[in-house]
Amino acid sequence: QVQLVESGGGLVQPGGSLRLSCAASGRTFRYYTIASFRQAPGKEREFVASIFWNFGYTYYADSVKGRFTISRDSAKNTVHLQMNSLKPEDTAVYYCAAGPNVPYGSQASHDYNYWGQGTQVTVSS
Repeated sequence: QVQLVESGGGLVQPGGSLRLSCAASGRTFRYYTIASFRQAPGKEREFVASIFWNFGYTYYADSVKGRFTISRDSAKNTVHLQMNSLKPEDTAVYYCAAGPNVPYGSQASHDYNYWGQGTQVTVSS
């Protein structure tokens, strides 16, 4: 059974940084894509970033490009989302997701089979 456990959320001031972590377990993640999605109150869930486990290929939503960096630690089966220059509009619950054979650049939540429980990120002064 695949499990994804997020950590690292919290309250940060505008312009600050946070690092989210997603610890994955339950299988080998070769040929899997691990992604981060977010959902703000009253809005639909939206794609943030993804990483292809085998080769580390990454993809970002335009809204976070240049500010967020997704990476993986293969030894620990963990994916990190480094978030810099945070803005109030980044406030949301952030979810980790995993899926096999996801097309590169896919931003569709239905391509991902497994989801974490989410972690709250609040950007406010």
